[in-house]
Amino acid sequence: MVPRHRLTIRSIDPDPRATAIQTAARQLGLVTDDALEVKVADVVFLEGDLDQDALNKLHGFLVDPLLQQGRWGEPNGHGTEVTFLPGVTDSAAASLLHAAEQLGVPITGAATGRRVELGDIDDDLADRIVRRIVANPVIERWQVGTVEPTFHAESVASGVADTVEIIGKTMDELLTIGVERGLALDPQELRVVQAHYAELGREPTDVELETLAQTWSEHCAHKTFRAAITTDDGEDRPSLIQMLRNCTDSIDAPFVKSAFVGNAGIVGFRGETTIALKAETHNHPSAVEPFGGANTGVGGVIRDVLGIAHKPIAVTDILCFGPPDTPLSSVPDGALHPLRIRDGVIDGVADYGNKIGLPTVAGAVLYDPGFTTNPLVFAGCIGVAEGWSMPDGPFPGDRVVVLGGRTGRDGIRGATFSSLTMDASTGEVAGASVQIGDPIVEKLLIDVLVGAEHLFSAITDCGAGGLSSAVGEMAEGVGADVELDEVPLKYAGLEPWEIWLSEAQERMVIAVPPANMAELEDRCSYYGVELADLGEFTGDGRLVVRSGGVPVLDMTTEFLHDGRPPRALTAKMPQPKRGEEVGREVDDLRGTLLGLLSHLNIASKAETIHRYDHEILGGTVIRPLVGRLSDAPADGVVIAEPTDDAGIAIGIGVNPWWGLHDPEAMAYGAVDEAMRNVVAAGGDPDNTALLDNFSWGDPRRESTLGELVAAVDGACAAAMAYRAPFVSGKDSLNNEYTGADSKRHAVPPTLVITAVANVPDADRCVTPVLRQPGNKIVLLGSTATEFAGSHLDLLLGEPDDPGSVPSPDPDAPTRYRNLHRAINEGLVWSCHDLSEGGLAVALAELCIAGRLGAEITELPHDDLVTSLFAESQSRLLVEVAPGDLDEFRGVMHEPVRVIGTVTELTDLVLPGLDPIDVEDLADAFTRLEDLA
Repeated sequence: MVPRHRLTIRSIDPDPRATAIQTAARQLGLVTDDALEVKVADVVFLEGDLDQDALNKLHGFLVDPLLQQGRWGEPNGHGTEVTFLPGVTDSAAASLLHAAEQLGVPITGAATGRRVELGDIDDDLADRIVRRIVANPVIERWQVGTVEPTFHAESVASGVADTVEIIGKTMDELLTIGVERGLALDPQELRVVQAHYAELGREPTDVELETLAQTWSEHCAHKTFRAAITTDDGEDRPSLIQMLRNCTDSIDAPFVKSAFVGNAGIVGFRGETTIALKAETHNHPSAVEPFGGANTGVGGVIRDVLGIAHKPIAVTDILCFGPPDTPLSSVPDGALHPLRIRDGVIDGVADYGNKIGLPTVAGAVLYDPGFTTNPLVFAGCIGVAEGWSMPDGPFPGDRVVVLGGRTGRDGIRGATFSSLTMDASTGEVAGASVQIGDPIVEKLLIDVLVGAEHLFSAITDCGAGGLSSAVGEMAEGVGADVELDEVPLKYAGLEPWEIWLSEAQERMVIAVPPANMAELEDRCSYYGVELADLGEFTGDGRLVVRSGGVPVLDMTTEFLHDGRPPRALTAKMPQPKRGEEVGREVDDLRGTLLGLLSHLNIASKAETIHRYDHEILGGTVIRPLVGRLSDAPADGVVIAEPTDDAGIAIGIGVNPWWGLHDPEAMAYGAVDEAMRNVVAAGGDPDNTALLDNFSWGDPRRESTLGELVAAVDGACAAAMAYRAPFVSGKDSLNNEYTGADSKRHAVPPTLVITAVANVPDADRCVTPVLRQPGNKIVLLGSTATEFAGSHLDLLLGEPDDPGSVPSPDPDAPTRYRNLHRAINEGLVWSCHDLSEGGLAVALAELCIAGRLGAEITELPHDDLVTSLFAESQSRLLVEVAPGDLDEFRGVMHEPVRVIGTVTELTDLVLPGLDPIDVEDLADAFTRLEDLA
């Protein structure tokens, strides 16, 4: 037996992981104070015949003597050790094996883990802390005392495909097969598959059945967005995706180079430079393994941009969680607490972006009880290229080449898993659906592919569905013949269907003309990226997959991609209240303003933002945090190449609480918010492209589908009004879960709109920071008594009759164009959009940013509460020098309401309130960081 060794590594200074466990245990009510003593250590497990010199060399490599202490052998004291389950990717161990090879140390296996010592507490409490805070059973196992690692997978694969008997089965039997295999296929889809193989006169293999399930999944096929829809009043509607495409086609913006084709949308605002835009969701994986789910969500969307032959330059993230103070009793068994989900997701986003070397420049963090068990994780990426043209392959004879990471069991059935409803057992059954990321490998992939566009005729990300999706999509209409034995594996024991369906990360598939293979191999060797030639694109229109030379999948690409029966759905359209003004009464205006500034959805997100590097690459012109102390929120952010005068602005629009009342108005408002965010920063509204990301409940429920149809209506109406085309999108449906009450719940209807606008002159950008005492504060737009879905109601409670959601402003498109002109002419000192919390919150944020006061002498509405807290759309605050007011009015061509003056005194003075010191505003705004 090969000798095994263990090295325990402890920090000399207090380990922040120990503090995090203490804090979480207190927040979850498992302990009542900080008396819990926690120690955390890293454990490295090695296999190999190592002498003392080799152990010393490894000790010197792994242990920093200034910060750490390392000890070989069994640990002292009582503790629990945690390590990965067999088959889960251990990236640190893989790096250690590589390093040992470079050091000349002959280790044959490596694994990593951690040891947690919880002091003098009873075993039951220790177990609860480990289960609730320390370990995740989806990917990890643990043992009190010491744990034995798994160095090598012990299973042996058969190498052959199993036959699945479906011919002649009843519908109940077919549905049972679907549930057992997690196929997520509709009954009519199962019938079509059954009929197809009955016509062929044979049963499908497991590889074929799983491939069809992946290709036809909601996640990959977007079958709800492609469905024929009839509304409850008998109207036949175009498919949802066709509505979005028709909208873009009608706008016919000259800067759109490619929309709704391939991995990302492409726009070109100037010259030969093109910009790739994509935003994805990774909701279900983040619910069961927050770090890995968010981590690979970021990695996946970066590969989407890479998969359209653009160099990634920045990432974005919008995160939706349950309230961090949710009682444990409200979290269903088998689900993670929102605090743990939040911390894991934020860690995962930060880990990938920071390590790969891309700035995380824009985003949002939202909280609502509806996200308690089903968080939403939206990850976006932006890339650039010069002289881009759409790859026109693959061609018959091209080689099917996979680059990057090796294939393991991680991520199997991820596409179908993401198409199912979450329930209390999801974490138990979905372990293999969790993907494990390795940003360093992806960085090397970027280095290989950027500049190598001449070597391949087609490229795609190996994401949802793995090779099945990547090769299957590339082979559409062409055909391919591949050999699974050529796929590099992380470990032995994978069956053919697992190799084919695995969503192991950091892989790209490219079509390479044979004459270019040698140059590509040299390039991959230089960067240390693994290349595998799996077969060829054939030209016969058949997809053939072999294992040991024996076909395990053989079908036409026509049936694979066009054989799915379209859905025909009925939508029960919502009937929202509109035009109904229902006011609010507020007894304590000062306390309400401070309460809003402290609200989970408005308060500072600096603690999260500072986890991300948003300045790497040196192109971030406007950062997510602005102001004299960099502690106030920006509207849009701006990035620009250091050598370029022009740039792009990025803005986000999202407000699920409006969607609970009026999904159509919510969608319109999300577009409007994204547009005014980019305009407020200096973006050109006439050169703006949009991304849409819908996260919704089960669309087979007629009322839920009706809300989705209404939201698409609203999004299209807004896009047409602003002449801002959609260029890419993603829907994530079935975001529902079984709660602690054993009832089924859906997340709030959530649409995220990302706007990306051309910034003609980055030096003209403005930020929401008060600049100069004596300048005038101007309010643009109209204010109405519209409170449904407002943060005032989230803070104080919603009345029985909430009234209407804010309605669209038909004057907004002209207003934004004129404001953009005023910014370019240097008439605007600062600018801030009005959104959550209304005018009072926007003024407070401006004061916090500039550490200056504001005296407000005129309000926009006769009703004080409406003036201060209504969230009417399309409004902005603008700081203008007194001498420029007439010229500003002339540019705006609309009523310009001067509501106040910037003051040297650090007080916000509002009618009806005593002056509020700016530091009191800042304290309220940052209080959340101390509470959560």
